[in-house]
Amino acid sequence: MKLLQEFKEFAMKGNVVDMAIGVIIGGAFGKIVTSLVNDLLMPLIGALIGNVDFTTLSVTLREAVMNGDEVVKEAVTLRYGNFIQTTVDFLIVAFCIFMVIKLINKATNMVKKQEKEAPAAPAEEPAPEPKPSQDTILLTELRDLLKNQAK
Repeated sequence: MKLLQEFKEFAMKGNVVDMAIGVIIGGAFGKIVTSLVNDLLMPLIGALIGNVDFTTLSVTLREAVMNGDEVVKEAVTLRYGNFIQTTVDFLIVAFCIFMVIKLINKATNMVKKQEKEAPAAPAEEPAPEPKPSQDTILLTELRDLLKNQAK
């Protein structure tokens, strides 16, 4: 029972939940970047260098061994096009993350700078004493008059 309680405390800590949210958002972000690379950038790059589809680029080290229409041994190929594609994916993801972090740091620094430059809140002035009522004013005047007559 204690083990279950400890696990519950661990799983519900803020850092674990924040990390889980980060992983989920990161997975979605990765899909967006992969689509950006596969569907937009790589076709443009391929068109610029002569309609090359990078995923099909490969070097055959050993041809497939065939027996009629049946493949006895698969061909051995180095698919360097997939490596190029994956490397470009990584570079774009890394650049996007770099830009997001740079934006967050810039926003954080701006907030800190504004807090530094903002004047400190003025110290609270003591509340003014309430004005005496008319009765109190009259009684004070009477007292003062009586003091002066006694002299």
